[in-house]
Amino acid sequence: MSPAVAEPVEHRAPAGEGEEAAGAAGPLFALRDIGKTFANGTVALDGLDFTVGRHAFVSLLGPSGCGKSTVLRLIAGLTRPSRGRLVWHRQIARGDIGFVFQEPTLMPWATVFDNVRLPLRLQGRGRQEVREEVERALAMVGLEEFAGAYPRELSGGMKMRASIARALVTRPRLLLMDEPFAALDEITRFKLNNELLDLWARENWTVVFVTHSVYESVYLSQRILVMASRPGRITAEIPIDAPYPRDEAFRLSPAYTEACRRVSAELRRAMGE
Repeated sequence: MSPAVAEPVEHRAPAGEGEEAAGAAGPLFALRDIGKTFANGTVALDGLDFTVGRHAFVSLLGPSGCGKSTVLRLIAGLTRPSRGRLVWHRQIARGDIGFVFQEPTLMPWATVFDNVRLPLRLQGRGRQEVREEVERALAMVGLEEFAGAYPRELSGGMKMRASIARALVTRPRLLLMDEPFAALDEITRFKLNNELLDLWARENWTVVFVTHSVYESVYLSQRILVMASRPGRITAEIPIDAPYPRDEAFRLSPAYTEACRRVSAELRRAMGE
């Protein structure tokens, strides 16, 4: 669901800063020397520094506890850094950020339509007023025929589609995804990976995607940021140069195998092996 984004203390960077890391479309935002220490003294992040471009697909890859989810929450404005700053290079508003959580978190008493409508209802907009927008979001994820169904009537993959539709209903420019496919079987996961890339290409979003999976990160991403824990930090930045669209032929290609090998090696290094 799209979060209620806090008003962060952010600064617009000088034009051109971060262009190389962001790519040809230019930067959308950057994290500069970010540190995050929780109230119990746990240092979750230290010295985090990276730029994300407009229309980019960037994955954060790392072991549990390395702060990947905390990074997403910082970008969304759901928490603040203890030090450093989040720099927006382009204007972004409350409705411009969609957040997809690891669990679908659907309301069991509400239909799929009403679950997807929730962000618009929280804006004070009526059911009939937003019908076309909700139906469009459902159509984007292939659930238009299940608008009247309840979550208990859906498969795991369909529940995740509904969760994605709820994030998309506000037509965000930035989509933050926190391991959305981790609990799904491999066949469903591959299918949703393909559908996500199709939507990303069509809608021109920027996507920041958290995953534990080397194979998923290589398949989806333009760039992979490998993170280590205690404290959370980036230890490697790996570009994936394979062109889009990607399909099963890419999964079976030597280029995919080599990219997975490189990313796996960096992940092992980050974990101290």
